[in-house]
Amino acid sequence: ETIYIPIVLAAYYGVRRSEALGLSWDNVDFDKKEIRICQKLVEAKQKGKSKLTLSDEMKTEGSRRTLPLLPDVEEILLKHKERQESYRKQFRRGYSTKHLDMVCVDQMGNLIKPNYVTSRFPKILKKYGLRAIRFHDLRHTCASLLVTKNINMKVIQVWLGHSNMSTTADMYSHL
Repeated sequence: ETIYIPIVLAAYYGVRRSEALGLSWDNVDFDKKEIRICQKLVEAKQKGKSKLTLSDEMKTEGSRRTLPLLPDVEEILLKHKERQESYRKQFRRGYSTKHLDMVCVDQMGNLIKPNYVTSRFPKILKKYGLRAIRFHDLRHTCASLLVTKNINMKVIQVWLGHSNMSTTADMYSHL
């Protein structure tokens, strides 16, 4: 599934859609076991055409964060990297080489559009008989799971990239 990796990143790390799509391989440090969230992919209209742009201007300063590379995610990302290389070899000149450093690309090496994630996600849920939620709700699910594991609210704030603790506490304290 083309949006499998953005789903994994949102579920495990609570990243925003734009943060997941903006993740580059440079920001995944397999040696230090870290993942850095420091850029995002945004879609904007220019002269009537849709244009995808990487931006290091994050939603808040707290959005810029370094998190541990969880073992499950590390395994998923390593397999994904191998799959990307396989697609590149298989499709040769048809494979886009403009985004070789990006984690979230389609089978042809093109960036995944944010609106594609939004429209595709409910179809995947329906296909597998899962309850309908928004992609952004994976962020809330991640936070809720952290709360149920008795993770300190300050740690959850940093994990989610909230700029202040009250945002985190107001949204998740009811759990």
